[in-house]
Amino acid sequence: MTKSEFNSASVETGSPCIRNCCLDENDICMGCHRSLEEILIWHKATDNKKNEILALCQRRQQQRYLP
Repeated sequence: MTKSEFNSASVETGSPCIRNCCLDENDICMGCHRSLEEILIWHKATDNKKNEILALCQRRQQQRYLP
């Protein structure tokens, strides 16, 4: 997911799911970078909570691709 996709998702608080669902050894989705717990609570989360999750996803994505 690109930075602009995260930015637009955080404005709309739409799901960051990109239909590339595969959990790593830490139960983090390799597609959207949400934890399994975050995926499960997404539909009940407030907009503020969704924005918090999106910020965590962005950090995870950046960390995953650091050299």
